[in-house]
Amino acid sequence: MRKKLQQTIKPLLKTFFVLSLVLGLALSHADGALAARSGGRIGGGSFRAPSSRTYTPRTYAPPGGGYAPYPGGGFGGGFGFPFLIPFWGIGGGFGGLFTILIFFAIANFLVQSFRRVSSGEEEVGYSSNPSVSVTRLQVGLLAQARGLQAELNHIAETADTNSPEGRAEILQETSLALLRHPEYCVYAGSGTQQASLNSAEAQFNRLSLAERSKFSEETLTNVNNQLKAARAKDALPAAGELDNPTRLITEGPGEYIIVTLLAATLGKFEIPTVNSAEDLRQALRQIGSIPSEKLLAIEVLWTPQAEGDTLTSDDVLAEYPDLRLV
Repeated sequence: MRKKLQQTIKPLLKTFFVLSLVLGLALSHADGALAARSGGRIGGGSFRAPSSRTYTPRTYAPPGGGYAPYPGGGFGGGFGFPFLIPFWGIGGGFGGLFTILIFFAIANFLVQSFRRVSSGEEEVGYSSNPSVSVTRLQVGLLAQARGLQAELNHIAETADTNSPEGRAEILQETSLALLRHPEYCVYAGSGTQQASLNSAEAQFNRLSLAERSKFSEETLTNVNNQLKAARAKDALPAAGELDNPTRLITEGPGEYIIVTLLAATLGKFEIPTVNSAEDLRQALRQIGSIPSEKLLAIEVLWTPQAEGDTLTSDDVLAEYPDLRLV
C-alpha cells in the first residue's frame, strides 16, 4: 500500500517541479524585458490649417486725404471714371497716376495666378487642406554610444517644444547627435507617407503610439513644454562606481539604443531609403534641416533612457523587425 502511494505521488511531484521551473524562468524573463523598456520622448506641434493668403489691394489717395477740388472748380482724378479710364476721365491729376500703378499690380497678380494654375503648381497658402508628409527615421546604435543618451537627456531638459523654431532645433540637435556617432550606427529604417492635412494627424499619432507602446514607462518626457521625469527607483551607486561613471551603463556587445525621429511637414518631403551608412547620413542631414515654417509636429523617442537599462538583440529583433543593417 505504501509502495503504491509513493508510485502515485512521485509523478505528481515531478510534474509540479517542472511546472515551477518553467514558470520561474518565464517570470524572470518577463522582469528582464520590462526592465529594458524605459523610454524618452520629446515632441510638440499642431495640425492646424495654415492661414490662407488673400490679396488685398492698397487704396491710394493724394496727399491731404480725398480728392480736393482744384482751382477753377474741377476735381482731381475725374468724376466716376479715373479707375476705369484713367487717360480719358475728366481731369487726371494724381488719381490717374496711382490708377495706372494699381492696374499694373492687378495685371501682374492675374498673370502669376494663371501661370500657377496652368503649370499645376499647388501653393500651401492657397489650400484649406494641403498635402502633408509624415516621415519616420529610426536608428539603432550599439550601447557603447553612451554619450548619446546624455545628449538626448540634455535636449529633452532644455528644448522649447512649443514654438516652430524650437521644434526645428530639436530635429537639428538630435540629427547632429546621431551624426556624431557613426561608428556605433548598425541598424536603420526610414519611410515617408503622404496625407492630406485632415488625415495627417491621425497618421502621425498612429506612428507615435506604435513606438510608445514598446516602452513600459516613459521615464523622461518634454511634450508641449511639459517636462516630466520619473523618480529614480534604484539606490545611489557605490563609491567605486562614482569614480568610474562608465560602469553605470552596460556595454555588452549585444545591447543597443534605438532612436526614432518623427516629423510632419507641409508639402512633399522625402528622405532616401536607408540601405547603407551613406544613406543614413543623407537622411539625417535632410530631416535635420527642415525649416521651421514647414514643420507641423515632431517627436523624438529613444530607448533605453534610464541608467542601467539595456535593449538586447532579441528585443531589437522582436520589436523593430523593419530595421536593416547598415
